[in-house]
Formats: sequence, C-alpha cells, structure tokens
Amino acid sequence: MIEHVIEIPTADGTSDGLFYAPGVTGGRPGVIFLTDIGGIRASQRAMAARISSEGFPVLMPNLFYRSGKPPIFAQGLHFGDEKFAQRMREITAPLTPEAIDRDAASYVDYFAQQDGVRKPFAAIGLCYSGTFAMRTAAIRPGDIALAASFHGGRLATADPSSPHLLLPKIQARLYFGHAFEDRSMPQEAIDRLNQALKQWGGKYESETYEGAHHGWTVSDNPAFNPAQAERAYAKFTSLLRMSLGS
Repeated sequence: MIEHVIEIPTADGTSDGLFYAPGVTGGRPGVIFLTDIGGIRASQRAMAARISSEGFPVLMPNLFYRSGKPPIFAQGLHFGDEKFAQRMREITAPLTPEAIDRDAASYVDYFAQQDGVRKPFAAIGLCYSGTFAMRTAAIRPGDIALAASFHGGRLATADPSSPHLLLPKIQARLYFGHAFEDRSMPQEAIDRLNQALKQWGGKYESETYEGAHHGWTVSDNPAFNPAQAERAYAKFTSLLRMSLGS
C-alpha cells in the first residue's frame, strides 16, 4: 500500500488530499473516505490505509479545503472550548448542501481517472461527514454502490435539505451505525430515518452500537471504543466485499 499526496480540482477551487494505492494489479473498485470534523490527520490516515490494505484504492479528500490545509484545528484547541466552536463554524459554514454536492461530483470524477481504479465506489462518512456519504450516493447514483455512515449526525432532520429526503435518488446499499445517546442523532432522528428507509425500499441496515458514544470508531477521539470500533470495521469491510467484490 502506497500513500500519495494529491490535489483534486473542484468547481470551487482545489482540494488537497491523499490517495492510497493497494499495490494490486488490475482495476479495482475504490472507497471514498470522508473524514470526521477533525479533518485529515494521523487517526484518519491510519483508518484509510487499513481499508486500502484490504485491496481497495482509497481517496481521502480534504473536505475543508476552503478553510485551509491540514491540520484543520490548531494544536491546543479542545472540543467544548469557544475557540474550537468558532473554528468549527468557520470550516462548516462554506459547506452548504450545494457545495457538498459539487465537491462530491468532483471527488468521484477524480477518483475514476486514477490508474488502477474502476467504478463502482463506496463512500464512508464519520460523524459530521455521514451526511456527505449520503449526498455522494444521491448526486452520483450510478457510481456509488455502498454508502456507510458511522456515528453520523443530522441525517434526518426537519430541515428541507435533510439528507434523508435524498433517498429517492439513491441506488446504493446503505448502512448506518448509530452512536448510543448521540445528541447529533437522537432517537427521534433515528426513528425518522428508519421510517424513511422503510418507505424507500432499497437495501439498508440501521443499527445502534450499544454503549458506543459519538466518535467511537476514531482512535484519537475521547469516545474511542476499541471493541466496537473493530466490530464497525468488520461490518464495513464485509459490506465492501458484498457491494464491490473481493
């Protein structure tokens, strides 16, 4: 597996990022890895590299390129601090649903042009980017075979731009691994999402990881739960092989 530094042209500028080549011959279906709110850093790189070691090319764009290159958060900022909250507002404000859709199309197009990569793709989103995974599946339904969200937030809200309203546009298999007692995705939101999924009629799974709190899959998150993170990884790789092939 080789990690390459890349630049992805988008409608709004250039996203830096990383491309992981698994070192196998022939065109391989790939995985678009959408980072959590912390952006590209060691924990996310390790997760992407591990997925690539399973034999899949992985694209990890800097979702927050409009606000700068990694590290997205300066050293010393901590969740809950006012400066941290201010930085969160800065990096998320430009990411309107329309901007996310434009970026998603650019990421898919760029990925498809890389040597050793072929469609279809999977998209995985963590925390904040769970919505990105859904929007990617909706904006390019013919290219995304699997979209997975782990401890994703705000997936089903009363807002007219809520991701769950995009289900009629999605052809991919969907997976949602919810956190336990997650303020960004409370039980009423999970219920709303599950009802929409039933009406949608596509292939999906939606489950809550008991005792695993928001951010449990990410090793540098205070909520990291190693046992449940391994369960999530096994589930995702199983879905990858089911949806994309081994």
